[in-house]
Amino acid sequence: MCFDQLIPSARLLSAVLLCAGVAVAEKDNTLPPSAQGRIGQFLTLPSQISGAEVAQVGNLALELQAKADREGREAVLILEIPPGTSRYGQVSDLARTLIAADMSRVRTVAWIPETVDGYHAIIALACHDVVMNPDASLGNVGRGKALPELEQDFILSIVDRRRNSRLSRGVAQAMMDPAIELLHVRVDGAAGIEEQRFLTRGEVKLLQDQNTVISATETIKDIGSPGLFVAADALRAGFLVAKAVTERREVAELYDMPIDSMRERRGAAGEINARLIEIHEPITPLTEEFTLRQIRTALAEGANLLIIDINSPGGYLDSSVNIANTLAELDPAKVTTVAWIRDRALSGAAVVALGTDKIIMTPDAHLGDAGVIRETEEGGSFEFVPEKLWSDFRVTLRNLGKRKNRPPALLEAMANMNLPVYEVTNVETGRVTYMSEDDIEASEEEWVQGPVVAESRDENFLTVNGVRAHELGLGESPCENMGALRIRLGIPEGVTLVAIGRTWVDTFVFVLRSQIAGFGLITLAILCMYIELHIPSGLFGILAAVLFALFFWSRYLGGTSGSLELIMFVLGLGLLAMEIFVVPGFGVFGVSGLLMMAGALVMASHTFSGMTAGQRFDESMSSLGSLAGALVTVIAVAMFMNRFLPSIPVLNRLILTPPGYATVDESVPHLDPSVYESSQSAGLVNTGDVGIAASTLRPSGKASFGEQFLDVVSDGGYIDHGVEIEVIRVAGNRIIVRAVDSPGSTV
Repeated sequence: MCFDQLIPSARLLSAVLLCAGVAVAEKDNTLPPSAQGRIGQFLTLPSQISGAEVAQVGNLALELQAKADREGREAVLILEIPPGTSRYGQVSDLARTLIAADMSRVRTVAWIPETVDGYHAIIALACHDVVMNPDASLGNVGRGKALPELEQDFILSIVDRRRNSRLSRGVAQAMMDPAIELLHVRVDGAAGIEEQRFLTRGEVKLLQDQNTVISATETIKDIGSPGLFVAADALRAGFLVAKAVTERREVAELYDMPIDSMRERRGAAGEINARLIEIHEPITPLTEEFTLRQIRTALAEGANLLIIDINSPGGYLDSSVNIANTLAELDPAKVTTVAWIRDRALSGAAVVALGTDKIIMTPDAHLGDAGVIRETEEGGSFEFVPEKLWSDFRVTLRNLGKRKNRPPALLEAMANMNLPVYEVTNVETGRVTYMSEDDIEASEEEWVQGPVVAESRDENFLTVNGVRAHELGLGESPCENMGALRIRLGIPEGVTLVAIGRTWVDTFVFVLRSQIAGFGLITLAILCMYIELHIPSGLFGILAAVLFALFFWSRYLGGTSGSLELIMFVLGLGLLAMEIFVVPGFGVFGVSGLLMMAGALVMASHTFSGMTAGQRFDESMSSLGSLAGALVTVIAVAMFMNRFLPSIPVLNRLILTPPGYATVDESVPHLDPSVYESSQSAGLVNTGDVGIAASTLRPSGKASFGEQFLDVVSDGGYIDHGVEIEVIRVAGNRIIVRAVDSPGSTV
């Protein structure tokens, strides 16, 4: 026999010997004994597997593995496998994830409620147990055709790992190739104990060549028939299937899993739409404004994965807490938030990270050291804030820990240098976590105190690296670089993550959104409107429109203004214009327009969400105060301008000064008074004629001169209807008037 014939035969013999212990007198097919209160999670796979599902299964398995390591319990991951048409590459990646070495404490279970064939069957073969509906079938991986040799070798390599003791190479080969015949063989084993094996015809022949005593042989699958096995038949024969049940609830009961484990995590499934937001600077109110706006923008664009790239020494407490709370309040079923820390996230930056769903660090990165400090009264140096002054911050940290399933005591120890934290073990379940002495006492002997966490020693704010953060349950297992992070999160290779950084526009918007800038914008805009009414040049009208546009634009980007506020403001402006130019009367349009404009400005200044009734009232009064201050300022400036406008250089060139109001320079040429006086006396009225204002002049309107009603314009002031007026000048068809009882222009 030549060597190229001997080697395959030796491999076949070793494979048969390896499978010799499969299903040895295990008629009851009992499951492994269950530990009290197993950690478990259900996950339903889609009909078409993608890279997102591979990452999701890997992440979930790593979470279960970490929790199992900390609590010393067995974890169970149950995958519900539906029929589907996935590609081999994606399925093989998922199978490799399931058999990875770092999942040693996670028992994987394939739950098959209906018949599964094709490549999806490979997923079930990679699990420790297969639980099926009695009427469901599993197999026929090639769907009537033999799989390519490379694919068969991969599946057999899974079988050789002996993860599923009820799965033999013969069963797997029968599933992959219709030409394979599968036999149920009974052999006489050691000490006279009968063994049953499921072998191909070639494996049986090899046993016979080794003089193994075969007491009985039964054909399970004929040559040419698909290797599709019904659960009830396989369970009865003693291969492939661990148990046959009809409902998910029964699967949970089999593995002693809590009911909560049946509630699946929906957020990560489907196509990943990721956004990367950088915080690579001290956290200031400007950083807060930028980060919150980018979060809102990403969510509006349909992002379901937010990666906050943090490399910061910290910053303002209020800004850090606001960012953390915003991230923590996002619905994890719709969007997953991840803090990616390559170097450091200290102080306020650590607080931001603690508000995310997952914290992933490089092994040498640092997280923690969140002690609260303030500048001394002398200035130039800092001091730690007394504990009684940061009690609210301590509650915030503990709430973040509870919300994101991190030990609250560890988070509190990041800000309290004198808080020792201990490893504790649950008396009943054996679960391991970390608590302070007060937490242990409040548990009423439910937890047994263990050693103190070394990083929480006296006079030290708890700070950990990536490896230690994972061990303490603060973060996920570390990633070496961004490439490893992308694989962990399941981000496809073709997707480019462009970091969103702050630009000058963000700084400009931040400045415009300040209370002082808002006051200035409103004041200048109203003042420009007033000047435009008195000097109809168009320039000041455009400036007013630009200033109001800047106000609403900055509030829109800041998230406090929307289309409603803008519509209200434009509608109010239209009503005010109707009152001035179209509908003289009792002021209904004008008052309504002013109220709508004021309401729009107040609403655009604040969101009012998440505030108490008292806080809403205070914010409203603050905005109304700013608006009232702007109006008072405009009135004061208007009075000044009305008095001195004809004398102000440049501006006096934009207005028409009635005769007798301007100082006559005798040194320059001017018209003969008889010329313009004759023109003024022509027409329907003459200079000096007296009439009655038939409508309110703002500044134009109607006036009656005897039986004649004419269009007139006041000399710039407001004249109420019914007031006696005098013609002071006639310029063509334009009649300029003033109130008789006023020596000059009225205000």
